[in-house]
Amino acid sequence: MANPDAAAPFVAFDRVQKSYDGETLVVKELNLGIGKGEFLTMLGPSGSGKTTCLMMLAGFETVTHGEIRLANRPINNIPPHKRGIGMVFQNYALFPHMTVAENLAFPLQVRRVGKAEIEAKVARALGMVQMGDFGGRRPAQLSGGQQQRIAVARALVFDPELVLMDEPLGALDKQLREQMQYEIKHIHEQLGVTVVYVTHDQAEALTMSDRVAVFNDGVIQQLSPPEDLYERPMTSFVAQFIGENNRLPGRVRAVEGAEAVIDIDGGHQTRALAVACGGQGARTQLSIRPERVVVGAEGLPNRATGKVEELIYLGDHIRCRMSLMGLSDFIVKVPNTAGQTPLAEGETATVGWRTEDCRALDAA
Repeated sequence: MANPDAAAPFVAFDRVQKSYDGETLVVKELNLGIGKGEFLTMLGPSGSGKTTCLMMLAGFETVTHGEIRLANRPINNIPPHKRGIGMVFQNYALFPHMTVAENLAFPLQVRRVGKAEIEAKVARALGMVQMGDFGGRRPAQLSGGQQQRIAVARALVFDPELVLMDEPLGALDKQLREQMQYEIKHIHEQLGVTVVYVTHDQAEALTMSDRVAVFNDGVIQQLSPPEDLYERPMTSFVAQFIGENNRLPGRVRAVEGAEAVIDIDGGHQTRALAVACGGQGARTQLSIRPERVVVGAEGLPNRATGKVEELIYLGDHIRCRMSLMGLSDFIVKVPNTAGQTPLAEGETATVGWRTEDCRALDAA
């Protein structure tokens, strides 16, 4: 894969802004480079600006300010059908009066590809999504998952260098959605095509992406590989949006190199990584993942004792909700290694965590 930070990325948003009413910016000063062959996901809640960015890249929305470049060529004024971009939507957007094969042939016919080549490309695309025997059917004769496979095949059939996917799996049930995540990821790996993918599903983003851009209020909060995003969130918003997270509000007592001593509002004190917490006296919010909290906590530098309020059996782990350090909803994920938990509802328990698993972030 090309280096996404290279001087001329394959897709570039340069100081891009978008406003629908001339006053409120939906996208604010976006600078983003996407490498050739990269799978980049734009992730965020509804209204965060991610879909607007995708639609500006596709050409369905105009850029208010700034420039979008594809292969180092400005595309702001190029109409959508001349950008050579494949698109996959949540609602499939298949032509109901055409067969599956005719749906796939359509983008090739528009490009005046010869009949023999069309047949070969359609067969190849159908094979890619394991739908080789379905060419003669119409979309209404297919399940939702099959229709989505055809939509993916149609986006790839003319060999685009860039494919955009807007919440493509949102209408599928959980099991089929997870299966399609892996299939799309494997197709991307086989073809090496550049994919820009939009979703509000954090698990989907972590599963499929080379990098994830987390959007909130028209701004990228963090742009990182999935592991960094989960293990090393840089803001309270990212820590809370990606995965489950214990939030502990407090104030900085001291900063000692890469670590900080934090007075938690509930009257407890702990050490944390000083990620984005300001100096002495500044308000901060601590982030601790529930699976990083250890019951018993022998030998750990940070410990607290609280009451077990609720235990929920979830198969591979038990979700324990505790009253702890002034919070009524401190969550601990206890691995289910022996088919039983060392905890019982109503009892008192001590838990702890490593300093490197506790991150002092902004106080938002």
